[in-house]
Amino acid sequence: MKEVKEFWLEPNPDLSAEAIRKMVVEARPHAVLTDTELTGVSAKIASRLDGTDIFVTSNFDDVSCAKKNMTPVALEVMISNQKDLDKISQALKLGPDYLLVNCPNWKIIPLENLIAEAKGRSKLLARTTSFDESRIALSTLELGADGIALASRDISEILKTRDLMLGDVEKISLSVAQVTSVRPIGTGARVCVDTTEILEPGEGLLTGSSSQALFLVEGEVHPNSHVNSRPFRINAGPVSSYVLTANGKTRYLSELSAGETVLLIDRTGRTRNVDVARVKIERRPMILIEANIGNRKLTTILQNAETVRLVARDGSKSVSEIKPGDDILVRHEDGGRHFGTKVVDEMIIEK
Repeated sequence: MKEVKEFWLEPNPDLSAEAIRKMVVEARPHAVLTDTELTGVSAKIASRLDGTDIFVTSNFDDVSCAKKNMTPVALEVMISNQKDLDKISQALKLGPDYLLVNCPNWKIIPLENLIAEAKGRSKLLARTTSFDESRIALSTLELGADGIALASRDISEILKTRDLMLGDVEKISLSVAQVTSVRPIGTGARVCVDTTEILEPGEGLLTGSSSQALFLVEGEVHPNSHVNSRPFRINAGPVSSYVLTANGKTRYLSELSAGETVLLIDRTGRTRNVDVARVKIERRPMILIEANIGNRKLTTILQNAETVRLVARDGSKSVSEIKPGDDILVRHEDGGRHFGTKVVDEMIIEK
């Protein structure tokens, strides 16, 4: 079973108890690091005050007292240089339940050393101020810290970190469409999206000629007699195609670039966010694929190559082999979009 990482939230101390309470309800942390008296929340309270769920201190002597009183204790440690790192062994001998580490000048190497030293002896929580810092702390040495304590005033950063920590998975509803026509067309500028992850069979990007109908294009996870697999890549379509991103928004494939995030979808509709390593745009022969859901006509264009595959319920098929009558998976919706955001009841026609 995957280890659960702890998500602590450290609210702005200037906020009122009511404002903190509302933030906690939305962020759903495991614990709230605050000295403000807080009631009516399901999260544990970690505080420097006595009588809370987790006692927080930077005093080594207080750890022993808390342990004698059977109170869970988090020992705060500041890591600024090598001498501070040398104190960790001493701190761990006291047996704190949590080691709450603050690295004001965030570096990967100190965190690697801390993880190696503390693993299995105390839960290592990294003090962070942003989503990016949190993601680094949770993935360093692959094992990562046991959790993070996030101090941010930006609610979007808090919610992004919440989703990262709690593993909230966006589900996409996919429908079965039947292919009606397959026709080679001329050459065009097509986009390969290379990610920083390894894709699974049946996983890829939703792209298409219309934001109302996006086809599930599988990553290049299957080898063939001509080329090895490239399981990090999705040959996604022409530069003008739409691609579905997080929060239900669409973008043009031409807009993607290295360092951005794309939304991977598998045949069950499960999603995950991955980073773009590079985007390759090259001129290649293209193929037009049309399909129907009921009386609704759906269209997409892809590179005409054996390695480009569309996903079905029970597998996938190369666009060079797809024929009328085949079933494929699509995301279909009504309404239009404005700058990638869905506008309910807006009439839009895309052919």
